[in-house]
Amino acid sequence: MKALILSANNFEDLELLVPLYRLQEAGYGVDIAASETGSISGKHGYAVLVDKIFVDVDPADYAVLILPGGKAPAEIRDKPSVQTIVRAFFNADKPVGAICHGPKILVSAGLLNGRRATCCRTVAKYLQDAGAEYLDSEVVVDGRLVTSRQPDDLPAFMRELMLLLPPKTDTITNPDFPIPESSVSCP
Repeated sequence: MKALILSANNFEDLELLVPLYRLQEAGYGVDIAASETGSISGKHGYAVLVDKIFVDVDPADYAVLILPGGKAPAEIRDKPSVQTIVRAFFNADKPVGAICHGPKILVSAGLLNGRRATCCRTVAKYLQDAGAEYLDSEVVVDGRLVTSRQPDDLPAFMRELMLLLPPKTDTITNPDFPIPESSVSCP
């Protein structure tokens, strides 16, 4: 089973790295998709390798989607390929996790009307204007959608997201494991 993270430069480092490592720890292969090949860097300087560009992503290949925050969602939220990917996850009823500014991608894709969600407080009005019920909670679960506000909420965010995923039982022989040494570089 594989997970997909959509992002760009200036992502919130912890909001990408914690899900990346937690999913790998659970035995999931994780692909990071961005607009271009190479690497993307977080707000605090951590760089991650890009596995795929958005237009090459087939959502059918993945069990879960992660949308980290920071400034990256503003850069990618209006891209048609990104909206196609997130809509495919919703249409297939697959788990989607969005944290901080990440829910803005869901707003742009028109996916929050009638849903309960949270996000960083500066984004709350965008969610409400899109028809979502904004809740100022560390984590909100609405069906297969898990949202959180900020890096401090990551333990609750990952706990609830992991509950929506089937457990991996064979991490030792999983070809997507172990973690490639060069996947993350320090500032």
